[in-house]
Amino acid sequence: MCFFPVSLRKFEYKAFGLGAKSRMTVPANRRSVFYQQDKLNSLRFILLSDACYSSSCKLFFSNDPVKIVKAKGQYMYDENGRQYLDCINNVAHVGHCHPDIVKAAHEQNQLLNTNSRYLHDNLVDYAKRLSKTLPEKLCIFYFLNSGSEANDLALRLARQYTEHEDVIVLDHSANCFLSAYHGHLTSLIDISPYKFRNLGGQKEWVHVAPIPDTYRGLYREDHENSVTAYADEVKNVIEHARERGRKIAAFFAESLPSVGGQIIPPAGYFQKVAEHVHKAGGVFIADEIQVGFGRVGKHFWAFQLQGEDFIPDIVTMGKPIGNGHPLACVATTKEIAEAFAATGVEYFNTFGGNPVSCAIGLTVLDVIEKEHLQAHATEGLWLIHWSGLNQGPSKKNSSHSRSRGFSYKT
Repeated sequence: MCFFPVSLRKFEYKAFGLGAKSRMTVPANRRSVFYQQDKLNSLRFILLSDACYSSSCKLFFSNDPVKIVKAKGQYMYDENGRQYLDCINNVAHVGHCHPDIVKAAHEQNQLLNTNSRYLHDNLVDYAKRLSKTLPEKLCIFYFLNSGSEANDLALRLARQYTEHEDVIVLDHSANCFLSAYHGHLTSLIDISPYKFRNLGGQKEWVHVAPIPDTYRGLYREDHENSVTAYADEVKNVIEHARERGRKIAAFFAESLPSVGGQIIPPAGYFQKVAEHVHKAGGVFIADEIQVGFGRVGKHFWAFQLQGEDFIPDIVTMGKPIGNGHPLACVATTKEIAEAFAATGVEYFNTFGGNPVSCAIGLTVLDVIEKEHLQAHATEGLWLIHWSGLNQGPSKKNSSHSRSRGFSYKT
């Protein structure tokens, strides 16, 4: 991840996320004053933050934090007007403060914003628009406020439908930092090796399979059949769980593991895993919260990289869905939704699917289409060529880079 400062000031300033320094220009007679003011303002802010903000809430670039006060398009601006090219943000999907999104939110706010207990065109229109991007069987939608809420609901849906409890997630045995992460709620910390390793440990109903990394994983590119080998690892996890009297409710994975290291699962892996999971009475949950909405370029959803013959049972969405507005969604089948409703206990989310959120969600889809952003992501490989990251191993740089569209890791 990189955060490139692009304004011109002539003093040495380290480019965030990079090892090399960038040279910027400031008039000599203002340089020291400007720099001191910059530091004092930041220091004051840090002191105030420390007094009222939990230390567990981490800042980017903690050694030299940045106070961002404005953003537009692909750029962010600090308190002194310094401009940065935003290469980190995974939320502002169509650009910061996109005028169409700002306008849609403002206009709907002037009319109505309330909970989803009332009829409203925006909710129905948005569900219809989303359904056009998904396989036909994924036709029932629940709207929420965050990716964590979406993944928690997906877990509830799976358990109610299967009447089982256990969950299979992915982990990278070779690197403790490349592990599954699905959200900050208690239920999701429990299924996120990235988090539970440092907390209460692995619950008995959580089972971990190796992430299908063909570069550094158990079965690599030179393996005769890495797809089957990795899928068989999931099969073995299921069999071991069964021997202990456990029953699988879901296989829960990001379609393109991002926190797990931007791993690209080999084509056909999800199909074979789904076969094993369905045979065990479970469902397949595709977490598209970070990688959906055209980010992979060739397809609108990352799970579609596996091929047209693969369809998850549940898909979760968040982050880019609202371009920074709190919005999330779960899409599933009629059968799973009906099993969830059969309990007689209603599902209600106060702000999920409110008119403003849906107006914003609709506009995000409009902008993606109008500005051909999915096509731009498909052409995003020029960044790799421009940066030189495709030039092979070096002692100073990573030996491996991988990407699909603008989902990029090195």
